[in-house]
Amino acid sequence: MAASNVRAVALGGGHGLHATLTALRRVTREVTAVVTVADDGGSSGRLRRELGLLPPGDLRQAFAAFAAEDGGTLWAEVFQHRFGGDGALAGHAVGNLLLAGLFEVLGDPVAALDEASRLIGVSGRVLPMSPEPLEIEAEVSGLDSEDATALRRIRGQVAVATTPGQVRRISLHPSGQAERPPQGCGEAIDAVLGADVVFLGPGSWFTSVLPHLLVPDLHDALVRTTATKVVVLNLVPQPGETAGFSPERHLDVLFDHAPRLRVDAVIADRDSVPDPPRLRKAAERLGGVALLGAVADREVPGRHDPDALAHCMREALGLETGRSGGGGVADREGQQWR
Repeated sequence: MAASNVRAVALGGGHGLHATLTALRRVTREVTAVVTVADDGGSSGRLRRELGLLPPGDLRQAFAAFAAEDGGTLWAEVFQHRFGGDGALAGHAVGNLLLAGLFEVLGDPVAALDEASRLIGVSGRVLPMSPEPLEIEAEVSGLDSEDATALRRIRGQVAVATTPGQVRRISLHPSGQAERPPQGCGEAIDAVLGADVVFLGPGSWFTSVLPHLLVPDLHDALVRTTATKVVVLNLVPQPGETAGFSPERHLDVLFDHAPRLRVDAVIADRDSVPDPPRLRKAAERLGGVALLGAVADREVPGRHDPDALAHCMREALGLETGRSGGGGVADREGQQWR
């Protein structure tokens, strides 16, 4: 299969999904982003509360990534631009408002997102993981001064992402309907089932990555798909959500939330992995191999280098072997290319 014909699906949200999409554009043009819709902070949270719409922020980030890679740098900048001042528009991103307007006018989030793709001239498709706004709840320890092991339940993406405690487990449900499981987006499910490769991560582990596994029909599609499944790990633990997590702990948490899921490869930055053998064992628990490469951007700390990450993606798909300028990539026995 030629790289340009690979049908790729990337699941996530925010800056992590932006990194995946930017790298994927160097591998294939056939890319679909499946985006979390549980954000309740900032401009997205305001529009969600005031209009009852899907939070548009993570969807906007995906469009900005596509636009930047498709030569639409002005559209990418405009979509990301936030109004200043102290009026009603202060803090709102232009892309959020445009998407909110399309949601209201067309009444169908998938149709609205497809129209946005045509409007800004990008070839990638952006889909929500669910057609309805979702809410995250988490069981958190370390919030009780008298009993550090006691679990407390907190609600909302912002609360989970910024908790000073340790997130143990999350659950997901439609806003205000804790008794009902979340509904998956039919087009997103079809994309996963028809994909050649599916990427999960990087990103905020409990609020951008794991939520996709808690939508029952999307989770089922991820288990059933014949696509190559690849997890991309974060470069560093995130304060609040994953403070103190080792790379392998991220995989253990993923397994705890989706024990039926199996993956083919785990991509990690080799300088961010203090104990490679332990990571390889954690990857094997999920059915895959660890690919360790120099995928961190050496000039911008905390960001993936898109060219090096794209090389690792090709390696995971068996599209190329050998050395690249981005550094070494581990083969299936864990050896480094030199």
